[in-house]
Amino acid sequence: MAANGQKIMIKGTRDGLTLRLDDQCSFDSIIKELQEMLAQNGITDEQPMIRVTIQLGKRYLTEDQKEELASVVREKQKLVVDRIESEVLTKDEALEWKENTEITPVAKTIRSGQLVEVRGDLLLIGDVNPGGQVNATGNIFIMGSLRGIAHAGYEGDKKAVVAASYMQPSQLRIADQLSRSPDYESEGVYMECGFIDDTHEKIRIERLQEVVKIRPDLVSFERRMING
Repeated sequence: MAANGQKIMIKGTRDGLTLRLDDQCSFDSIIKELQEMLAQNGITDEQPMIRVTIQLGKRYLTEDQKEELASVVREKQKLVVDRIESEVLTKDEALEWKENTEITPVAKTIRSGQLVEVRGDLLLIGDVNPGGQVNATGNIFIMGSLRGIAHAGYEGDKKAVVAASYMQPSQLRIADQLSRSPDYESEGVYMECGFIDDTHEKIRIERLQEVVKIRPDLVSFERRMING
């Protein structure tokens, strides 16, 4: 509980106001203190619209409770609820998180016209032939040759990467970035990794060892493979 029995901590930020709610007291007491706090706040019509972020901590609220909380804030005409944040995951959110962080191993050759699409990371033990395609919401690791199409982070994850034992893709996509095969004859490269260069906002291909320095979180992929 907050110091001095205070159930709501208010903090001004560059983006507006943040309300941090005590997650140990009753919901009714939170509503009562919020109403009293806002009634005492001298917001005038001359002030611009203020965006409010509500932090619930480890408190779970139903959608109806969230709406009640937001309506109390909206009673002040110059306050608008931007978002409500909670450290508690619902069962559906937890299952979605698990699905998006899992590694799916696939042992096969992806031939022309075939598509393999997974949520989370894809570990392909085999080749992607020209005309074949692999998609993943996370990273793509190919223990073989990539000569077809690979699309990592296809739901918008710009931190995703594509790594292959032999890299000569016809098309490489990461989130909304696209890199096509070169117009000139290329022999491809070994143990390389494609990623989005944040500085230039385009896909770069570097040696895997160098990419790990830029994306140190990739080290967790090995741990997950060992520990399951």
